[in-house]
Amino acid sequence: MAAPVGERVALVALRSVMVRVRQAAERSGRTAEEVRVVAVSKTKPLSLIRQVYDSGHRCFGENYVQEILEKAPQLPDDIEWHFIGHLQSNKVKSLLAGVPNISMVQGVHSEKIANHLDNAVSSLARNPLKVLVQVNTSGEPSKSGVDPSGVVELAKHVKLHCPNLLFSGLMTIGMPDYTSTPENFRTLSNCRLEVCKALGFTEEQCELSMGMSGDFEQAIEMGSTNVRIGSTIFGPREYPNKR
Repeated sequence: MAAPVGERVALVALRSVMVRVRQAAERSGRTAEEVRVVAVSKTKPLSLIRQVYDSGHRCFGENYVQEILEKAPQLPDDIEWHFIGHLQSNKVKSLLAGVPNISMVQGVHSEKIANHLDNAVSSLARNPLKVLVQVNTSGEPSKSGVDPSGVVELAKHVKLHCPNLLFSGLMTIGMPDYTSTPENFRTLSNCRLEVCKALGFTEEQCELSMGMSGDFEQAIEMGSTNVRIGSTIFGPREYPNKR
């Protein structure tokens, strides 16, 4: 039986995205294999995620704890789940317990949340968890993330005081209108230089997660190793009407 139209569209879109990723990587002197594509499936049904999975893609992301807790147990356990964005400390343990195959948390924005993650990993006796420190490069009050001036101290805290976490790099969310996005990305790149110097890391040891549906090619050209792509693959998000 042929896949429904929406699912066929997602597969075509995914192929198009991967071509664009390869081309952007080549423009930056890298290969597509050096850029991770996280398919962000927020609000999308299991059937659509399975279609993308069946095409060979394995890396998916979610933004809400309840949604990933509902979806992950119903999908193959070789998916590499990424939790992206703001994570409340009271939901840390349920996230890690409910999603054993979570691969990375992109959004450690404070020492408090790092400590909660570290304790939860320890109490669940699971392997160390990769984390990215979220940096608020735009200065918007509505966005989570440490100020660029505090990124070195937070990275040091994760590296030196959270033995159950693997500090893996930095992430940011660009401005919604994209006009200031290049400056946001440059700020994150500069933060990486400072962190690498402080921790004795090479740049290859410190990922940059920047770029989403509207700006992922530019992000890759500016050094991103991880792009988070939702609507360009899955189509517009469908939020339930709130009454």
